[in-house]
Amino acid sequence: MKVSVIYGISPLTGHDVYLFKEGSHFKLYNKLGSHPMTVDGVQGTYFSVWAPNAERVSVIGDFNNWDPESCPLIVRGDGSGINEGFVPGIKNGTIYKYRIVSRYNNYSVDKADPFAFLSETPPKTASVVWDLSYEWKDNEWMKNRHKYNALNAPFSVYEVHLGSWRRVPEEGNRILNYREIAHYLADYVKEMGFTHVEFLPVMEHPFYGSWGYESLGYFSPTSRYGTPQDLMYLIDYLHQNGIGVILDWVPSHFPDNEYGLIYFDGTHLYEHADPKKGFHPEWNSYIFNHSRNEVRAFLISSALFWLDKYHFDGLRVDSVASILYLDYGKKEGEWIPNVYGGRENLEAISFLKRFNEAVYGEFPDVETIAEESTAWPMVSRPVYIGGLGFGMKWNMGWMHDTLEYFSTDSIHRKYHHNQLTFSIWYAFSENFVLSLSHDEVVYGKGSLIRKMPGDDWQKFANLKLLFGYMYGHPGKKLLFMGGEFGQLNEWYHEISLDWHLLEYPPHQGIQRWTKDLNHFYRTEPALYELDFESGGFEWIEFRDWEQSIVSFIRKCRSTNDIILVVCNFTPVPRYNYRIGVPRDGFWKEILNSDAKLYGGSGHGNMGGVEATPIPSHRRYNSLSLTLPPLGVLLFKSEGNR
Repeated sequence: MKVSVIYGISPLTGHDVYLFKEGSHFKLYNKLGSHPMTVDGVQGTYFSVWAPNAERVSVIGDFNNWDPESCPLIVRGDGSGINEGFVPGIKNGTIYKYRIVSRYNNYSVDKADPFAFLSETPPKTASVVWDLSYEWKDNEWMKNRHKYNALNAPFSVYEVHLGSWRRVPEEGNRILNYREIAHYLADYVKEMGFTHVEFLPVMEHPFYGSWGYESLGYFSPTSRYGTPQDLMYLIDYLHQNGIGVILDWVPSHFPDNEYGLIYFDGTHLYEHADPKKGFHPEWNSYIFNHSRNEVRAFLISSALFWLDKYHFDGLRVDSVASILYLDYGKKEGEWIPNVYGGRENLEAISFLKRFNEAVYGEFPDVETIAEESTAWPMVSRPVYIGGLGFGMKWNMGWMHDTLEYFSTDSIHRKYHHNQLTFSIWYAFSENFVLSLSHDEVVYGKGSLIRKMPGDDWQKFANLKLLFGYMYGHPGKKLLFMGGEFGQLNEWYHEISLDWHLLEYPPHQGIQRWTKDLNHFYRTEPALYELDFESGGFEWIEFRDWEQSIVSFIRKCRSTNDIILVVCNFTPVPRYNYRIGVPRDGFWKEILNSDAKLYGGSGHGNMGGVEATPIPSHRRYNSLSLTLPPLGVLLFKSEGNR
C-alpha cells in the first residue's frame, strides 16, 4: 500500500541541529523520534531519525504493510545525518520501525526508534507512535519538592522492582499494571514511613531477567505494566501521597539486540568501533561512545526526559565505575589506555560532569545519585570545585563491611570490630547513601535474614540490629523490598514477594520495627540534618571490641536535640553498662529492638534512665544501662547541656 510522505515539514531548526552536533541539545525528545501533529488541517506524524551513514531510511509498519518503498524519509542537507518526513494519516498507537539500508557492507536492518515514547510489549520489538499528554495533579508536591529532596532532609528509600513487588497468584501470577500498583504501593510506603521509592529501571528492555539494566527504551517505559500515562499516574499518585520517586537509569551500556542501538546505520554509531573500548565482556553488552557529541546529547536528553515528562524526583545512575574506568571488568590487553597512559576514561568523566550540570541546571530540586563502587574522589562534590557533580553516592564500602560483619558469628565479632568503626573515618568525604539494595539478595547471596548467623531468634534479632544501626549511622537510607519484613527467599523477579510471611509474629516484628524506625527517623532532625557533616556525629565508645559494643550520639543544627545510639552485637545481655553522656537529666528510651512488640526478649531500661554525675568516657555524666542481646537502643535527651 502506497502512503505519501510530505517533506519540508520539520520542527527541527538550524539551531537545533547546531546544538545536536555540538552535543549540547538536551531536549532532543521534543524534536527527534515520532511526533503526532496536524499540518494545514492534515493529521499525521513527523518522523526523524539520526542515521548519518544510511543510504536510505524509510518508515515501515502495519499502515503500509511493512513496505520499505512506501514511506522513504529524506536526509536533511545540513550535515546532521538526520532523516525526516511527515506521514499523513499516522495516528497515536501506530506501530512502526525504520528500515535502514547502510551505504556500507550491504547492511540492511529494521530498527526500533531510539527516541520512541512507547514500545511493543516484548518479545515484540516495534516502536509505537504515542502522545504523552497527561493532566498532572501533583502541583503541591512539585512546588515543595526542594524541601523533600534537600541534603538536610530525611531520605529513606524503598527500592522496588515493579513486576515482582506484588502479583496476583489467583490470576496465574499476573503482574500488576502501573495504575493497580499505585494504590497498593502508596498505601504501603506511607504506612511504613519511607520518604521515597526507587524503581529499578522502567525503561523498555528485551530480557526481563535483566531487571531493566539492559535497557533499549531510553525514552520508552516498559509496556509490560501499561502505557506512559499509566506510569505517569503511578508517579502522580505517589506524589499526591507525599512520596518521592527515584528512577534507576543506565547510561553506561546497552544490549546487543539487532533491532536496538547496536550497529545502528551499518556503523558503530552509539558504541565505540574498537571492542577494547566498546564492549563489556562481563555483561556481553556494548559501551556508549561518551566522546561522541550526538551520543552525549542522546543520553543527557534521556535523563532530562524522565525528569521533565514523568516528574521523577531523581536519577540513580547505575554502575558509574564502569563509565569511569577503561579497564572495568577487563583483563590486561583487553582495554586501551587514555592519552596519558592511564585507565581513567577522560571523555566519559567529562560526560558525567556535563550530565550533572545539565540536570541540576534544569531541575535544581532533584537529586542524582551515583552507584560508584571505588574510591574515586569527590563523586558527590560540585563540578566547579573538581567533583563529578552528583548529589549523593551509594556507600558501597559501608555496605560490604557491615554485611560481612553481620554474617560473622557473634563469638568472633570482636576480632572484626574495625569493620563497624572504619566507616566513620570516611563517612563525610561524600554525601553517602547507606544502601542494602537488590544486588545483595541475588545470584546466590541469599536474603538479608539468611545472611544473619545463629538460630532463628538470633537471625531476626540480628536483622533488627542491622536496621537500627543503619538508621543511627550518618547517611541517607535505602532498603530493597522484602528486607523490611524479613523475606526468607532470595529475590526472584518472576514471582511476588512472600507476603504470606506476615502471618507469622517474627516477620510482623521486623516489619513493625522498620516502620517505627522510619517514623522516628523522620521526626528527629538529629538523625538526618547533618548526615554529611562531621559535626552531626560524635563517638561515645568505639573501642569496646571485647564486648562488641559501640555507642555514639547524633546531633543537629536546628534544635538542641541529641539522640544516643547504643548497639550490642552479641547475644549476651549487658547489665549496668555505663555510657558517658554530654547532658544530665532524663534520657528517654525511644526505641528498643529487643522489645516484645518486635519479637524480642524484653530486655530494656523501663522507658529511660536518669543521668548521674559519675564521669565516664571523658564526660561528667553517665547512664547505667541494660543492653539487650543483639539489640540496639535509641535514647533522646530530655536534659540540659
